[in-house]
Amino acid sequence: MNTRATTEQNPAPWTVAVLGPGGIGGLVASLLARRGHRVIVVAGEQTARTLNERGLTLRSGQFGDGTLPVEAVTELTEPVDLCVVATKETGLAEALQRVPAAALGSGLVLPLLNGFEHVALLRETYPAGQVVPAVIWAESTRTAPGVIEHTTPFCRVELASAAAPAAGVAALGALLEDAGMGGLVREDETALLWDKLTFLAPFALLTTRHAAPVGTVRSEHREELTSVLAELALLAATVDVPTEASALLAKFDNAPEGMRSSMQRDAAAGRPVEIEAIGRALLRQADRSGTPVPALTALVTSVAKAHGAS
Repeated sequence: MNTRATTEQNPAPWTVAVLGPGGIGGLVASLLARRGHRVIVVAGEQTARTLNERGLTLRSGQFGDGTLPVEAVTELTEPVDLCVVATKETGLAEALQRVPAAALGSGLVLPLLNGFEHVALLRETYPAGQVVPAVIWAESTRTAPGVIEHTTPFCRVELASAAAPAAGVAALGALLEDAGMGGLVREDETALLWDKLTFLAPFALLTTRHAAPVGTVRSEHREELTSVLAELALLAATVDVPTEASALLAKFDNAPEGMRSSMQRDAAAGRPVEIEAIGRALLRQADRSGTPVPALTALVTSVAKAHGAS
């Protein structure tokens, strides 16, 4: 499908900056551009040059294949309606320098990062009332600069904010829904972030530690899995997010057998792993709450040691 020819124009286009055109950022940028929104990708010099020359290509079983032109810059210099922050946690602080608060104006900030500690950093960098915490459920990979492979038959964004105006959050949810990303607005931002992290953390850490898909983890390392899930349920309770270990285990048992994590792929390729956002953030919460988590501590320590995340 050639999306240049088939894109419908949204009657109320937004100007959207996307910081970090990797697997997730590139996917979101593509879907918004298809709906006629003005998309400004903020990236490094080489990636920005490639995007300006060749456009942004999406290959997706759900959304189809196609290439769309986007604007690409190395630093945001004009106000936008929305800034999607889709970098990895490992490069977040440096990347935010490309989007100065003065340039952003009154636009909303939608972080699509793993973990929960990044929200505080964003609210220190930008006005708290503009930051709308969110999670995205999708598997998407940048295979080359400007080329995105979306491999799951779903792409779902959920969002919530304790500080942003409700009308703005609702409008953002509608924007995402129109682009095919769900855009479910929830009431509790803490529950939103922890609901994903209590699945993502054991999934990412265990598949990386054992260099195996989730099917192998749940069959050959089930005792370790159940121990970690029990500790995560206890940790979630310390932030007032009721979680049942049995419900977490059911998610693992229902996951496709060959499913692998992005942390596992990063480790295999020798790239930095998100041990801080996905692992150590949980250990810091355990320390703050006085919750013993020996199985989780051993798992995080093992992955960090094996993959140079000292």
